[in-house]
Amino acid sequence: MSRTIRPRTARMIALPVLATALIASLAACGGSSGPGSGGKTVTTWMYPVIADEAKNKEYWAGLSDAFGKANPGYKVKVETYPWANRDTALATAIAANKGPDVVYLVPDQLPKYARSLVPADDYMPPADKADFRKAALDSVSVDGKPMATPLLMSANPLICDKRVFAAIGETNYPSTWDDLLNLAPRLKEKGYQATSYSGDTQQTLNLTWYPMLWQAGGDVFAADGKSVAFNSEAGVKALTYLKTLVEKGYTDKDQVTTTPKLEQTPVAKGKVACTWQNTPADVEKFWGKDNIVVKPPLKDARSAGYGTVGSFAMLKGANKDAAGKWISFVSKPENSLALVKSNGYFPARTSAADPYPGDALQADVAKTLDVMSSGPLKEKSRDVMGVLAPEIQAALIGNKSPKDALNDAAKAANALLAR
Repeated sequence: MSRTIRPRTARMIALPVLATALIASLAACGGSSGPGSGGKTVTTWMYPVIADEAKNKEYWAGLSDAFGKANPGYKVKVETYPWANRDTALATAIAANKGPDVVYLVPDQLPKYARSLVPADDYMPPADKADFRKAALDSVSVDGKPMATPLLMSANPLICDKRVFAAIGETNYPSTWDDLLNLAPRLKEKGYQATSYSGDTQQTLNLTWYPMLWQAGGDVFAADGKSVAFNSEAGVKALTYLKTLVEKGYTDKDQVTTTPKLEQTPVAKGKVACTWQNTPADVEKFWGKDNIVVKPPLKDARSAGYGTVGSFAMLKGANKDAAGKWISFVSKPENSLALVKSNGYFPARTSAADPYPGDALQADVAKTLDVMSSGPLKEKSRDVMGVLAPEIQAALIGNKSPKDALNDAAKAANALLAR
């Protein structure tokens, strides 16, 4: 079910010695000799979305063969690389003109590679574009321009433990911040926590605090992208609300600074009412499928949550005709189905059939896809997150007020953006 489309955080590294080794390694593995070098042969770099190696090879071999039969004269070479150090390998290969024609990317990679990518509108058939969910296209758009073609989506809705609600005699599930806060004292009295929050600075804010910021009506960046906006009134409200949950013991205080294994957390132990930081797949073995209740993300000013998108992007220099045909072929619902179902993802197209017929839980998750965001798509998004996360933590442990913490983070973040 809706797991992240691997991995959530990746920082690009530029190390000359490592770069040389990577280029040699890629050449030895049969990497392309530069985008477009194969003419009508499309070299594609993929990662193990399908974790089973045999099934992954079978899927791509079958799809490549089908594409060749449907498009005589065109060939595809799919190379699967590990998730680890993928940004290092890709950036190094691009710099040395050893990159692929097509590569699998997730949203937060797109701004970093935007200068090396062909905008999707240059090759995406209009019928395809009209068929994608708006949330999917938004998640691959940099400065309003789609830079890749969505293949699959995920969602992190609010999930609640039916057993906890039964324990306090409650049948109504929260839909707003106030609903959750009003339930919290009753939950605490019975030994339960209202929600979970991971304040470890190594955790991505996309999954933790950003949904709360969006729900309050705020955003990470100003509209022009030249400054941050998370220290707005909405941001202060979101952090103040979260601080209240922590201070009153309505969420686990220890997890503000540490990240234990899931099985060691109150969530896994059945002591948390609702969370947006775990998926149904994460908790199923602890809660039991019948005890998982899926609801839309909480709302204050609006309902909003985190979800990401896996996509195919085309590098500059590729044969636009050949690579475009291949990307369109893979993105067809019937062709991307195995990718979608590999980890419980969802189709990015509105015309796609339900990949999980009869699964009520997945159906409820699918209903939330259109209110999901992949987070800000700015080149320095991860850098901004790096200075913001410690300040949020400082507020939660009582070292700063929410307003001061966000203002201090904004000062540091704006300095980064000005460079």
